[in-house]
Amino acid sequence: MKKTGILIMIALIMASCSSSPKNPGDVFELRNQAEAGLKSANHEAGQGRFDNAFTLLTGYKKQAILADDQSLIIRISLSRGNVLFSLGRTEEAYIEWEQAIAEAVRFNDAELLSVSRIFKARGDLFSEKASARAVLDEANRESVNIKKDALYTAFSWQVKGLALRALGSYKEAEEAVKRSLDIHLKDRHLENASYDWYTIASIRSLSGNNEGALEALNESIAIDRRIENSWGLASSYRAIGDVYRKAGRETEALEAYRRSARVFNAMGHDYETDEVNRKIAGNR
Repeated sequence: MKKTGILIMIALIMASCSSSPKNPGDVFELRNQAEAGLKSANHEAGQGRFDNAFTLLTGYKKQAILADDQSLIIRISLSRGNVLFSLGRTEEAYIEWEQAIAEAVRFNDAELLSVSRIFKARGDLFSEKASARAVLDEANRESVNIKKDALYTAFSWQVKGLALRALGSYKEAEEAVKRSLDIHLKDRHLENASYDWYTIASIRSLSGNNEGALEALNESIAIDRRIENSWGLASSYRAIGDVYRKAGRETEALEAYRRSARVFNAMGHDYETDEVNRKIAGNR
């Protein structure tokens, strides 16, 4: 099951929806433009338009620097890192994350510093630069500094769940992600809740609970339909196909793959469309 784009999108949302910037001067036009632009760029990334998102973030990072808003600089750097990571530009992604960490040190903000370190740790997990145990330990250690922002708390639970999944501790992994889900549902952050359900599905699939995985994916799809997230829908249908194929239910797998391919194709995502078509052709 693959949903890298969705993972990056969720992390971007974490970067853009933190508590209000701690700098004075919220009325300045540059800062307000960059704040609004960050949300716009993250929406582009959430729909899989990573090149567009990166272009926007590059411009708005300059505005954040001109406004000298450290909180905004950090959050845009985190977002740029995630977009670069999704584009496969891993070394550049790490430069952005390291810049966010360094800026948080200068800013003397323990919460943003810990969040930045957890962002980098999540990158370490997926790029295999660090062991799942090391990532889990760091997320546990840094999360104690996240006290003001519920979205950041949820994000730390997501990363803990991903690390526990990699360790094969499936029961604990699902419990961690459900802690994130509870926060997102309570505060109506539905994009994040959709990803939580997707992650729960992957945990259940890996543990051999295919029916539970399908139930979780259907929850994710219901949310993506509601918020009109086509990228999320296509990715979830692809994942449903993977679960059905794993269970030996080939007819249902092909139908799910076809639905995924149709949505990706309608969105103009040629790479993902071709990838799903290879699955339809039997090339797993």
